[in-house]
Amino acid sequence: MLLRCSTFFLLLALFACNADTDSVAQSKFSIPFEKFELDNGLDVIFHIDRSDPVVAVALTAHVGSAREKQGRTGFAHLFEHLLFLESENLGKGGLDAMSARIGGSGANGSTSRDRTNYFQTVPKDALEKMIWAEADKLGWFINTVTEPVLAKEKQVVKNEKRQSVDNRPYGHNSYAIGKNLYPKDHPYNWQVIGSLEDLDAATLDDVKEFFRRWYVPNNVTLTIAGDFDPGQAREWVEKYFNEIPEGEEVKRMEKRPGQLTEVISVYHEDNFARVPQLTMVWPTVEQYHPDAYALDVLFESMADGKEAPLNEILVDEKKIASGATFYGDNSELAGTAYLQVRAFAGTPLDSVRSAIETAFARFEAEGISEAALARIKAGQETGFYNGLSSVLGKGFNLAQYNIFAGDPGFVEKDIENILAVTTADVRRVYDQYIKGKPYVATSFVPKGKQALALAGATKAEVVEEKIEIGAEEEFDASIVAEYEPTPSSFDRSSEPEYGAAIKTATPEIWKEVLPNGLKVSGIENTEVPLVRFNLVIDGGQLLESLDKPGVANLLGDLMTRGTKNKTTAELESAIQQLGARVNVFATTEGIRVSGNTLARNYEATMDLVTEIMLEPRWDEEELEILRQATLSQIDQQAAQPNVIASMAYNRLIYGEDNIRGQPFIGTKESVASITMDDLKAYYENYISPSVASIYVVGDLNQAQVLAGMEELKTGWAAKAVTFPEWPIPSPPDAAKVYFYDVPGAKQSVLRIGAPSLTAVDADYYPAEVMNYILGGGSFASRLTQELREGKGYTYGIGSGFDGSKDVGDFMISSGVRSNVTLEATQAIKKILEDYPETFSETDLETTRSYMIKSNARAFETSGAKLNLLENVGSYGWSPDYVKEREDVVRNMSVGDIRKLAEQYVRPGEMIWLVVGDAATQLDRMKELGYGEAVKLN
Repeated sequence: MLLRCSTFFLLLALFACNADTDSVAQSKFSIPFEKFELDNGLDVIFHIDRSDPVVAVALTAHVGSAREKQGRTGFAHLFEHLLFLESENLGKGGLDAMSARIGGSGANGSTSRDRTNYFQTVPKDALEKMIWAEADKLGWFINTVTEPVLAKEKQVVKNEKRQSVDNRPYGHNSYAIGKNLYPKDHPYNWQVIGSLEDLDAATLDDVKEFFRRWYVPNNVTLTIAGDFDPGQAREWVEKYFNEIPEGEEVKRMEKRPGQLTEVISVYHEDNFARVPQLTMVWPTVEQYHPDAYALDVLFESMADGKEAPLNEILVDEKKIASGATFYGDNSELAGTAYLQVRAFAGTPLDSVRSAIETAFARFEAEGISEAALARIKAGQETGFYNGLSSVLGKGFNLAQYNIFAGDPGFVEKDIENILAVTTADVRRVYDQYIKGKPYVATSFVPKGKQALALAGATKAEVVEEKIEIGAEEEFDASIVAEYEPTPSSFDRSSEPEYGAAIKTATPEIWKEVLPNGLKVSGIENTEVPLVRFNLVIDGGQLLESLDKPGVANLLGDLMTRGTKNKTTAELESAIQQLGARVNVFATTEGIRVSGNTLARNYEATMDLVTEIMLEPRWDEEELEILRQATLSQIDQQAAQPNVIASMAYNRLIYGEDNIRGQPFIGTKESVASITMDDLKAYYENYISPSVASIYVVGDLNQAQVLAGMEELKTGWAAKAVTFPEWPIPSPPDAAKVYFYDVPGAKQSVLRIGAPSLTAVDADYYPAEVMNYILGGGSFASRLTQELREGKGYTYGIGSGFDGSKDVGDFMISSGVRSNVTLEATQAIKKILEDYPETFSETDLETTRSYMIKSNARAFETSGAKLNLLENVGSYGWSPDYVKEREDVVRNMSVGDIRKLAEQYVRPGEMIWLVVGDAATQLDRMKELGYGEAVKLN
């Protein structure tokens, strides 16, 4: 029986500064939803969106790390992992297997201080299957958690911590802040991921107690958004969830803002940092507090843009950093203001703090103008719409409001609160929460550079893991749990049938070639009043010389630093007034102009894009600012294991005589030597409509899109562009192990692969099909099942073919626990060697089902539609290539897969690159069987 049911239809009064005036334009956007509650307290929210044949299902529990006990931290996040593994009716790995069969986006989840959610987008014919599976999480899960399962998942979580915290620069910063901002008994004192010590101490009884207290219907919200029959869905929700018993009452926790009586300053010598970083954190307000809205405007006005006080002082005047980040972190119980500056190498952080104080003084003197406030609000409108571009995004918003504001319809009040912010409010919250108030300051400095920390800072208490071979708990995750089945009023053991068959329609693509050779294609998309576009000019890094890499990168960055008739600040202001975003950046194979704007402001936005492209400013001062920022980026990359791995792998694949083997942003020597004349020469020789395409998706028809390109058509003259012929790499004759030493690394980053197929090769898509079960299918893949699910060696691993028109490669990438570097590579080697002979009919059926059914999701978002346009335009593929590939998959046999694997996945002809701690791992790598490892540094 359903106790309460109510249907709402929200009309959101949104806003943006008009392109021609400072008046505020009103536009309405509706989010219809239905909410009801089951007898057991489960909140259910439906949202209908029939634009694509998909549904997003999300289960959100009002439990995060704030509900944990001291000494048992990390439990909420641990459950995010455990709930995907097994349940009584789906069986071990059943959710992942089902997700693959039904063509889902993949079961996923996330944990915050205050909530944990589980979500997936699937073709609409699989909705009942998803409701069945989500109910099994709540009612038929906990019996399946055994000691071996818990032991294995502890290792996975610890690997995630090593990857996201321990093995990257500044990874311990949040830990140091939390410990000093909040007292020991405050639920925000500890980090969401918890501590390794607490995870090791967790017992099976602890885990079961946590689940039974918090994973109950009366503490959970189920959201379903997409194309479905709400009456039928309601029947399914009742059927599968109704008999799950209500749990103990869950009371809301009291708001508890952070409180400081004095400035607290701590420092940490970071093994991975190459430049000093200062973070200053003030206690503020919890989410949805009336002052949170004005604070958001304050942060943006202080740090974002050329004329923001922090940018003016730190970047333009003092020249000690490339920028500042200022943002609010507002949670259920408390909030904070984070101000972070990553200074240039060797810069004392006392000088950074002094510059920040100068910027604050400037804000106190000047405040925020009405025009700046209007620009910020215009950007917030665009950002709001972007958050609603997928059914999953809409579902997330509804659940968030339901849990933390008590009403899915709070979005209306949320918008009112944003609209109500005044310049006086912004100044008031600055005075109330920032000016002269105590804060926590953390100085993270490179090893041996304590002198760069703030004067008087004390050493932060940071716990760092030691690398020990064989230090981890042994387990056998294959052991089947024995338990008394949880009773049900009906047989839940059989997976529900599919719903009615669905047909996926390829969006209609229009194309036109302008007289100057510029190729234009588009898709009209009326779901939200936005337009997204990508202007792609072929070339990028490929048009550089070996002795001066980084020219294209600097040119791309400089293009938005003003125009002939606009300064950097004036150009930024013009873009922001439209609620638009325009970015210019280089890639290996092109220079791209990426834009996102309100549909009503499209023509005005394109006028600015035209001005950027045809009338560069060539500002020497801005070039020097960008040069220093790039040099600082190079310094920072030198200690980031994942970046090191990518650059070293490219050098090994392409060699020193190929521009693709050079660092994309350049070297310190090349960046220092690049002149404005180099940028002008690149622009004059290579920026041409004859090698350019523009792709547009949005709430405009073809005529409207083309009308915005009149000046690009008439003012951009074509020129011939000649592309150099860089060497095409070949796979190595024999496998070789390479090792790049990062002393003290807590993980080893792996890159294993070889040159392979281009995107236009006839075997490219069949090879992708072959790779699905190997490493392309996430939790359906053998690499993930063996190294993560079976052994707990890694947080994530995958393999794939990455091809362009001219080159391609096959690569396996992962980050593994340092003390199992050899064992992980041995496991990968065996999987690769055995794959052709062990690929089965069942594997093929899973692959076939995923590849075909997942096409229901192929065109859901504007980003997906842009990807369709680019693939058709770049590679000459048919507009219906997605549907045509279904026939390729249907016609493939096990023999075809085995032949492709034997031809393109040859472990004995691959590069095996390890980036890790040589002192403990280098010598062991010879046991892989490919000879002594070659040390690269």
